[in-house]
Amino acid sequence: MIRDITIGQYYPVDSVIHRLDPRTKLAVTFLYVVSLFLAVNKYMYLLAVAALAFYICLSKVPLTYMLRGLQSIWLFLLLSVVLNMFFTKGTPWIDWKFIHISFQGVRNACYILLRIVCLVLGASVITYTTTPTKLTDGLERAFRIFKRWKMPVHEIAMMISIALRFIPILVEELDKIMKAQQARGADFETGNLFRRLKNLFPVILPMFVSAIRRANDLALAMEARCYRGGEGRTKMKPLRYSKVDGWAYAMLLLYLTGMLVLLFLHWKHRLLVIGT
Repeated sequence: MIRDITIGQYYPVDSVIHRLDPRTKLAVTFLYVVSLFLAVNKYMYLLAVAALAFYICLSKVPLTYMLRGLQSIWLFLLLSVVLNMFFTKGTPWIDWKFIHISFQGVRNACYILLRIVCLVLGASVITYTTTPTKLTDGLERAFRIFKRWKMPVHEIAMMISIALRFIPILVEELDKIMKAQQARGADFETGNLFRRLKNLFPVILPMFVSAIRRANDLALAMEARCYRGGEGRTKMKPLRYSKVDGWAYAMLLLYLTGMLVLLFLHWKHRLLVIGT
């Protein structure tokens, strides 16, 4: 399961999404996430899923590769579905002894499941299709407005980029530590959930030591290369918008317009129902 964590990894392939400016991908990701929280009916969710499918198709990142990243959060997905299904009141659908499931609960559970999956996949596309260097430059340009308030924008963007880059590295290190512990007789696959968590304690300390050592090595490497922050730094490859970015913003505007129209029609229908 450890190797199934693909979030934060860059997938090198030539695609339209890979050629987009990182600022464009940041805007698309942010507004797509906002639109998911505005979705209130099946039509809006269908539009969001269709837009995500189109986005993933253009990225040329295999869907099976992206879905592997969901295996690490399956317990959270299951818990969200169960809580919404059993604790949402409404019209009874299944009413047998202590099991009470309503139609509204099943609907909310499906909506929550779709929302979380779309959130994870939609936010992961930007790391699959953007190198850490370009992601840092994009974050710095996107947040440069905060420089007016003396915020260290470059340093914040660098920290976010390094954190995302460290995810696959630390996952690989965790896999090595677990295999080393298994060779010494540790058991991580049998027993109940609490016993498995207890057996993970011998892995936590080596993992922290490895993370601190890697962070120290990275700091020394950056200092050896005379890194002194973003003040006065120049870019070897400055970010520039292209025609592809213009088409991307046009498609994003079309998608947001569709979501707002569906949201307006939903509330208009609700008001008419309440009025009658």
